[in-house]
Amino acid sequence: MSNTSDTHNAPGTSPEMPPTHTINPIDTPPPSDNPTMAMLKADINSGATGDKTEVFDPGMAMLGTCEEAAGTPTTPEQVRIARRYETLERWMRGSRKNGAAHNKRDGALTAYLGFIGAVAVVFMGALWVL
Repeated sequence: MSNTSDTHNAPGTSPEMPPTHTINPIDTPPPSDNPTMAMLKADINSGATGDKTEVFDPGMAMLGTCEEAAGTPTTPEQVRIARRYETLERWMRGSRKNGAAHNKRDGALTAYLGFIGAVAVVFMGALWVL
């Protein structure tokens, strides 16, 4: 006999699946005298650099992996310079020009529809003459 009061797990809350934290906002890391590449990644994930929204981005290879694999890991001074450039100095120069992806308009659709319209006009003109 089955129990009719069985509860069903909501999507994403299965006890067999670990919870995901990719939708939680990321805090900007504090200033440090000994910054790490993880702190630079947190600057990017927190939205402090203006590159993306403030959520965790589970990259396949963390920042600095290639440098470490090559035997030349980044120094805290290099990371400090990168963090300063990516956050403070980028915004001190004024707002940067956003690309087409940020503006949600790139003109390709307008050009495509214009081309289709021009072909239609030529086609209608050719039919009219015949």
